[in-house]
Amino acid sequence: MASLIEPRVLKGFRDSLPAAEIKRRGLAGRVETVFQSFGFVPIDTPALEYAEILLGKGGGETEKQVYRFNDNGGRDVALRFDLTVPFARFVAEHRAELPFPFKRYHIAKVWRGENTQRGRYREFTQCDFDCIGSGNAAADFEILLMMKEALAAAGTPAFTIRLNHRGLFNRFLQRIDSAGKSAEILRAVDKLPKIGRDQVLNLLSAALDEKRAELIVKYVETTGNWDETLNAMTEAAGGDNPDSARLRTLRGFMLDTGIAGAFVIDPAITRGLDYYTGIVFETLLDGMPSIGSVCSGGRYDNLCGLYSKEPLGGVGSSIGLDRLLAAIESGEKAGRETYAELAVICLREEQGGVYQSIAQKFRVSGIPAEVFVEAKKQGTQFAEAERKGIRWALIPPEAGADTGLVTLRDLQTRKNSAPLTVSAAIAFLKQNEKGTRASD
Repeated sequence: MASLIEPRVLKGFRDSLPAAEIKRRGLAGRVETVFQSFGFVPIDTPALEYAEILLGKGGGETEKQVYRFNDNGGRDVALRFDLTVPFARFVAEHRAELPFPFKRYHIAKVWRGENTQRGRYREFTQCDFDCIGSGNAAADFEILLMMKEALAAAGTPAFTIRLNHRGLFNRFLQRIDSAGKSAEILRAVDKLPKIGRDQVLNLLSAALDEKRAELIVKYVETTGNWDETLNAMTEAAGGDNPDSARLRTLRGFMLDTGIAGAFVIDPAITRGLDYYTGIVFETLLDGMPSIGSVCSGGRYDNLCGLYSKEPLGGVGSSIGLDRLLAAIESGEKAGRETYAELAVICLREEQGGVYQSIAQKFRVSGIPAEVFVEAKKQGTQFAEAERKGIRWALIPPEAGADTGLVTLRDLQTRKNSAPLTVSAAIAFLKQNEKGTRASD
């Protein structure tokens, strides 16, 4: 007999069991509902792209993480590492077919060969939402508002959205004669929460000199309330400018809508990817900083210029679904393992058609029902339904019985109802709809 292959998955990849997948899809569904409520529409793009499409502007760090290979036709291809770069290609390719500004969302898997840690995997799901074709502050603010609403709908623990402007940071770098090293500086500053001040200072000193490195660290460590911080950043960048004005406008929009408390201006937020040109933002959980950002993005006015002679301004954000789930699930009990709210008990396997006919009446009425297909002891079937998180079991009539009456069993109280018609049983569960699930 041939030796068996050991079942295993690659490091940074994982299977998703029913309880986890139900929770994941429920979370994605709540987020998607918010996207749709703002008038955003779904798209999809291939998981595999030509490598030059993905890496044309990704930057050195990104290229190290991408899964890249030659396919059987000798083509240089790669798995997408985010959903923004494929979106830029999508827009350039379908420009004549799209209305502008074009507002889309995309929920799909991406792949990065990076170090794994809590909530961070090599295969993970992103929930992206972007507005492309408008360069104004209203488009920026709509994305910021959607971030807040989507995270709230997802049940995210207390969070703060930290905001900055890459253009303002670039003006500061120009003023201290460091703009030529901006890519290295951005990547170094982006590592500040992970490696700390001293190591960032060493990285910057190696790229520039100690004096300019100190100026940069002092700039990103600027603190105070919104106005105080922005005034200090503006002065360091050489005085009033359109980028500071954009941040002031966004602050006004936040005050107008009563959501200013969810946002903080933070000069240390730079985002490591090279394609950001305007506002940039990250979302940190107030009590769980080690999780990292669960929602981040920014404005990328020149990204589509890689694939089109007529670049379009764009702004967008991405929710890291797996990282957000890790935060929400922290300390939670295990979730349900089924969508069913009713278990139809199997008394005789040859009556399967009858049981499905009964279950179908509940399904049509909006009550998901699972038919158990093996005639195990009733107690065993009740226990199985409970384990899955189902509260109600239906005991069908015995084979040959002409009453057509069924019995509902409350698996929480261990009590049976009086015999009911199917329509009466449906009406009863509808009245008790909020209590049909053993746990959510």
